[in-house]
Amino acid sequence: MYSVHHAIVSLVVGLAAVLVLPPVSLFGAAVPPAVLVLYAVAAGVLIDLDHFLIARLRTGGWDALETCLASPRIALSDQGEIFAPGDVGVLSRLLSHHLIGGLAVAALVLASRPLAVLTAVVLYAHVVSDLVWDVRGAATDDRPPAERLQTFR
Repeated sequence: MYSVHHAIVSLVVGLAAVLVLPPVSLFGAAVPPAVLVLYAVAAGVLIDLDHFLIARLRTGGWDALETCLASPRIALSDQGEIFAPGDVGVLSRLLSHHLIGGLAVAALVLASRPLAVLTAVVLYAHVVSDLVWDVRGAATDDRPPAERLQTFR
């Protein structure tokens, strides 16, 4: 799923969560709801930065990151061109998201339970939307099975 889609999902989930969660305060200061919604969008989009590390570990190079740094337009408007099939892998990406999300929520619960819940809900929506995207893509993928399998590893 592309960043713009994750931003929309995170915006909707963040707005809903801010409406039902108790107020968030950090270090004794109240956090305005608008800041929490912006945080939700940022968390839902920026968790995908792990894709660059996964691609680095899988390919041995920073080609994807170098592509984005050389042409930032690609990162915003043509994300399908960043990674080659198999550079990230569905299972590697989902595992990484779960590990990052679990650690983030565990750390945040020490500072603010409502903020930890907001983070958990946004990242849960991120992973579910990724799964829906992947299932829809797999249903229309006409590549040979061996080639499709490379995408999932």
